Amino acid sequence: MAKPLSDIGLIGLAVMGQNLALNIADHGFQISVYNRTTEKTDKFVAENPATPGGVIGTATLPQFVQSLAKPRKMVILVQAGKATDAVIDGLVPLLEAGDIVIDGGNALWTDTIRREKALKEKGLRFIGSGVSGGEEGARFGPSLMPGGDVAAWKELRPIWEAIAAKVDAKTGKPIPGATPGHPVTGGVPCTTYIGENGAGHYVKMVHNGIEYGDMQMICEAYALLGGLLGLKPAEMSAIFSEWNKGSLDSFLIEITADILQQTDPLNKRKAFVDVVLDTAGQKGTGKWTSTNALDMGVPAPTIAEAVFARCISAIKEERVAAAKILKGPGKKYRGSKRALIQAIHDALYCSKICSYAQGFQLMRTAQKEYNWQLNFGEIAQIWRGGCIIRAAFLQKITEAYTRNPGLANLLLDPYFNKTVKKAQANWRKVVSLAAECGVPAPTFSSALCYYDSYRSARLPANLLQAQRDYFGAHTYERVDRPRGKFFHVDWPEKTRPQLDV
Repeated sequence: MAKPLSDIGLIGLAVMGQNLALNIADHGFQISVYNRTTEKTDKFVAENPATPGGVIGTATLPQFVQSLAKPRKMVILVQAGKATDAVIDGLVPLLEAGDIVIDGGNALWTDTIRREKALKEKGLRFIGSGVSGGEEGARFGPSLMPGGDVAAWKELRPIWEAIAAKVDAKTGKPIPGATPGHPVTGGVPCTTYIGENGAGHYVKMVHNGIEYGDMQMICEAYALLGGLLGLKPAEMSAIFSEWNKGSLDSFLIEITADILQQTDPLNKRKAFVDVVLDTAGQKGTGKWTSTNALDMGVPAPTIAEAVFARCISAIKEERVAAAKILKGPGKKYRGSKRALIQAIHDALYCSKICSYAQGFQLMRTAQKEYNWQLNFGEIAQIWRGGCIIRAAFLQKITEAYTRNPGLANLLLDPYFNKTVKKAQANWRKVVSLAAECGVPAPTFSSALCYYDSYRSARLPANLLQAQRDYFGAHTYERVDRPRGKFFHVDWPEKTRPQLDV
């Protein structure tokens, strides 16, 4: 029997909204739902009459708001940007002081900061929560990254912890087995309070940037296995399945193995991956991560290269035309198949370490910029289940920040330092072979350059700064004087370039 008032409400019944609503209802919370198209609301309610908590359909925003227990909690899952603002504008006149608005979309964190401030001035509370895991995660357990008002989080927390993915307390591995009406209830929930205002959506953005890197690295491993060894998709599937049993154990490696053994539904004699057009789409969150890294002066080249790889894939016609004109090396790999497979494994793992190091370094800088207090160990913990980048590897990051909460870079942690030291010969071999044989490996290469740059006590930027002082009088610092003291050379006029004004 339905309660007089629902525990929570949700606006936006696209696939993600429907799945999250059912996840909430499966955990015994009554949820009111509203969609701009009433027919979609009616259809959704009619198709889900017997959820443990119950789903209540509403036809108008006033009816939706009136159906919620106070302080009202409302999740918005509509297209990020103007659509979210329009929903908030429609809600505000209907709400009372203390009500809680939760944006679960892929919002730009600066929009979240703006919205939180605007609603706070009206006596309302706002939470911007990253939701990762795609459609399946929303239905059976996502990774949830809430940021905003702390008191509001405490009221939302029982619901968010109930519906989040769960991992085993000892191993950190995801607990599977959720089915409609029968959710997983044990284990550690993959959610925690991230920080004030836009922190939750910022961390979700960095998660997505790391996801771009992970996916591109796996694609490069696939390209190298095929380009250097001539392996067929089914053979590569077996390799990825084997890798998924060890240090590379992750959701993305697992689904890659599944994809590579899939046959074309239209022609069973072909591998599915071979008939997929090689042009990748993107929704922009990887670009946000890269742009923000540039804005804050944080080196995140591997994430940026992953974004650029998608961009170059999109110019398919140009590439096809260029392939007829531009020629690469004719060298072929003639060495041990087994040794190269292991080397590609090591290159993938080392590159992954550097990509995550860049992401966490970016968050470390952002917390200073926005006065957040981020717990990086907890962030790694909640990414262990539910989200797209869930992986055994994240347990190692959790342990690294447990050992040293103030860790400047993951590469400095003893485990990751030892791992890269042991595997870097193979990593370098793979990057060299890729260049010699003409197989593009932008994230593998940029990750190695990042590693070599980070471990260099002296870089050629001294010459660069001298150039800047020469042509623009930008000054320079000296190695034999304290930092922060600047000098300028009065360059001879005869050696200055003659510039047209």
